[in-house]
Amino acid sequence: MRLDFLAALSGVLIALQARANGELSHQLNNGLEAALVSFGSGLIIIVFISLLNPSIKEGIRNLRGAVQEKKIARWKLFAGMLGGTWVAVQTHIVPMIGVAIFSVASIAGQATASLIVDRIGLTGGGKKLLSKRRVAAAGITVLAVVLSVFDRLDASNLSKFAVFLGVLTGALGGIQRAMNGEINEYSHQSFTTSLLNFIMGSTFLVVLLIVMILAKRIELVPLPSGPWWIYTGGVI
Repeated sequence: MRLDFLAALSGVLIALQARANGELSHQLNNGLEAALVSFGSGLIIIVFISLLNPSIKEGIRNLRGAVQEKKIARWKLFAGMLGGTWVAVQTHIVPMIGVAIFSVASIAGQATASLIVDRIGLTGGGKKLLSKRRVAAAGITVLAVVLSVFDRLDASNLSKFAVFLGVLTGALGGIQRAMNGEINEYSHQSFTTSLLNFIMGSTFLVVLLIVMILAKRIELVPLPSGPWWIYTGGVI
């Protein structure tokens, strides 16, 4: 029951994060900068927690040992880059299609990706067959989201490409969660996993932002003064 509640709470927080990041992106007219602000603020918070929590250092040692013993592949430590991509795309498309459609698209992507990563055993817990019951459960989940936001769906301004990006973003989120599950299995500290994710995601966004600026595709703009809640995406 507790895990089900936490899963439901996670879904609510994703919607709130999308709303905050989407509004920040709208005011900046720069989704990539908004994503970096969101991810960067989260990194600052988790670094502050790390300084006060010695168990995080223990988690780092556990994870380093697992990598050295080849219990976990090095490439899986870059899962945070998928998180950075998630936030970057989220901040860009939510102003275009709204939170409701983004929620449907991302949940559809997550549900599909979750079935695939379970089938190939990406989580490290072994492969799981694609039973009719599991596929039906994923379909019902997506249908439930559609019904819950049906009155807010507006097809008049619907961008098929933006919806596709929403599905892709959800899929990346599902893959990231699977990889984080395995990282957490060896670090034994969820905050260590979070710290690694924010470092990787923030680094990815900084590099991407620099490349885009040098290519003269975007330019930095001053941060808006408010409202205050547009800066809560990283905290969420």
